[in-house]
Amino acid sequence: MKAAITTTARYVPERILTNSDLEKMVETSDEWIRSRTGISERHIVEKGQASSFMATKVAKKLLHKSNTSPEDIDLIIIATVTPDMFFPSTAALVQNNIDARRAWGFDLSGACTGFLYALETGRLLVESGKYTKVIVVGVDTMSSIMDYTDRNTCVLFGDGAGGVLIESSKKENGIMDSILFIDGSGGKYLHMPAGGSLLPANHDTIDKKMHYLKQEGKTVYKYAVKKMADVCLKILERNGLSGKDIKLFIPHQANKRIIDAAAQRCGFTENQVLININKYGNTTAGTIPIGLDEAVEDGIIQNGDLILLSAFGAGFSWGSMLLRWGVN
Repeated sequence: MKAAITTTARYVPERILTNSDLEKMVETSDEWIRSRTGISERHIVEKGQASSFMATKVAKKLLHKSNTSPEDIDLIIIATVTPDMFFPSTAALVQNNIDARRAWGFDLSGACTGFLYALETGRLLVESGKYTKVIVVGVDTMSSIMDYTDRNTCVLFGDGAGGVLIESSKKENGIMDSILFIDGSGGKYLHMPAGGSLLPANHDTIDKKMHYLKQEGKTVYKYAVKKMADVCLKILERNGLSGKDIKLFIPHQANKRIIDAAAQRCGFTENQVLININKYGNTTAGTIPIGLDEAVEDGIIQNGDLILLSAFGAGFSWGSMLLRWGVN
C-alpha cells in the first residue's frame, strides 16, 4: 500500500502588505527587499484571524474539491509554529470547525520544514493500513511573531496556509521517498526566545521583545544553501535520478537567492523551479503546500511527473521528499 496526495488546496489572507507599505514602517526600500530576497509583497491576516482560521479554510477546500465527507477523515495533522494557543491544538480547532467527528489529530512543530515532517508522518500512517484519509496542513501566522521595527526580519515573512489530502493507493504513483534531518545546535540562530516554559511571558520578556522571531541571517543563509542542495542531491542519487528527471522542484520559499543556489547545484533549469516568494514572502510551513497547489491549478504537473520538495528552517531542520504525481 502506498500513500498518495490526491487533493491540494491553499489559502492566503486578502490583506496585502507591500514593500512600499514597509518603507513607511521601517528603514528599508522596495529595491533593497527585492534585490536581496525576491519578495514584492506578503499577505497578512486581519485582527481576530489566526492559524486555525486559515487551516480551516484549506481543510474545507480539500473536502469540497475531493467530494469527501468530514466523517470520512481519519486524521488531521497541522504543521505550525504559530498555533492559536498552546492548547487545545490547532488540529482540534480545525477538527471541530469542519465537523470531522471520527478524526483525531495533533499539531507538529517543525518550523519551515514542518510540512515535510507532517507529510512524512501522514504518509507512514496511511501506509500502515490503519488510516485511509489524512489531512495535512502547513500554516503559519508569522505576522503574530514579527517585530515590525526590525528590518532584517519583518520584510521576509507573510501569513498563509496550504494542505493536502493523503489517501491510500495501490498504484505506482505516490510519495516515493524522503530524507529528513534536525540539528539542534543551530537553534540559537533562528528562534523565538520567550513564550514557552523556559521564559513565560512577563514584563521583562515583553519589554525586551523576546516574543518575536530572532534570526542571524548570514548564518541561516549559509546553512540553508548547503543543506538544501545536499539533501536534494542525496535523494536523487538514492533513487537513481538526476536533475533532468524532475518535472518540478518546489523548494521552501525563504529567499530567492537560496532557491537559486540550491537549484543550480542540482542542475535544474529555470522552468523546473517553482518560485512564488515574490507574492507571499516566507509563510514558513505554508510555502511548499501553497506552491504545490498553484502548480496543480496551473496544470504544470501531470500524472506520472516526478516532483521534488525541499525545505530548511529553524531547528535547524531540513529535508527533501520525492513524489510521483497522480493516483491513477
